[in-house]
Amino acid sequence: MHRDELWRVIDDQRRTLTDQLAELTDDEWRQPSLCAGWTVRDVTAHLTLQHVGAGEALRGLARYRFDVFRATREAACAKAAMPTEELIAEIRGHIGSRRHVPFVTANEALIDVLVHGQDIMAPLGRRHDVPPHAAAAAAARIWSRPFLFPAMKELRGYAFVSTDANFRAGDGPVIEGPILAILLLLTGRRALLGQLSGPGAAALSQPTTPGAAPA
Repeated sequence: MHRDELWRVIDDQRRTLTDQLAELTDDEWRQPSLCAGWTVRDVTAHLTLQHVGAGEALRGLARYRFDVFRATREAACAKAAMPTEELIAEIRGHIGSRRHVPFVTANEALIDVLVHGQDIMAPLGRRHDVPPHAAAAAAARIWSRPFLFPAMKELRGYAFVSTDANFRAGDGPVIEGPILAILLLLTGRRALLGQLSGPGAAALSQPTTPGAAPA
């Protein structure tokens, strides 16, 4: 994706997501997300952290001995204590900005907003649309950076074919279906596994651990 188009999608996703967040009930904010051990509020709080500076990020990592997942979790928990309206306002305030988390690129910001939007809305039974071409770009980025995504260790042994976007990757038993379902699977989330078909999908349709924590 062209950089301007990438940021346009990020802005659109943030706008739509904050509109939906404003509609949630108090009970929905407390519900589990697709991320094991994270509530809808926790994941929303995580999405406010895109503007953290490099110094603050390094201090947070050092505090937890450079355990990225623990540092991410603790930062999100601290933010989750904020009033609901402030969480929504912070994400809405990111619209139009080109800042992102230090030490990564705008591509990771795209992955973040696409996947975490589903983490929040899917378990609530609320639809949150994602442009297929953007999901394909995110999936391609993940495929090129497998070391950043623990689920990829297992999934490298499969071939993925999107039925609604230009994405094909890998060798092995075929997993075929909508790009959003593929994107979620590549990030360790099996919520849409039922939308995928092929020998590879059948092999994966076994009891497994819940989805990955935000990254």
